[in-house]
Amino acid sequence: MSGFRRGVRLGIDVGRARVGVARSDPDGMLAVPVETVPRNDLSIDRILQIAEDYDLLEFVVGLPVNMQGADTPSTTDAREFAAALQQRSGVPVRLVDERLSTVTAHAALRSSGRSQKKSRSIVDQVAAVVLLQQAIDTEKSTGNPAGATIPADEEPV
Repeated sequence: MSGFRRGVRLGIDVGRARVGVARSDPDGMLAVPVETVPRNDLSIDRILQIAEDYDLLEFVVGLPVNMQGADTPSTTDAREFAAALQQRSGVPVRLVDERLSTVTAHAALRSSGRSQKKSRSIVDQVAAVVLLQQAIDTEKSTGNPAGATIPADEEPV
């Protein structure tokens, strides 16, 4: 536990149509849903507005690699979004493998009795909660932050 860095993290699940946002408490006990942001030219602006409410340690952005761990078009999209977020915010961004976060989110919503159609508006938030909680739990169990940081000088393509 001594290796855990205290501070609020925002989890970001980047999708083509929507961006799920979740946050942790400063002690990393629990990740909770915050908002589903429509994916458009103002997505990062809205996430930065949300971030203003917290003294952020970092953003945790899900990296949707395929089951073999290879990049996909969605992976490239998430990397570009993460780089732009870091550049605009000045806050460190960690990219974490989120291979099963959306699947886990859908399963959790189904088991709570929500249909896929009713879940559409919140599944991205739940996926952000799942990936953020996994990152927090990994750091707590290993003493090392999950994922990898984006170099500060990396420019979005």
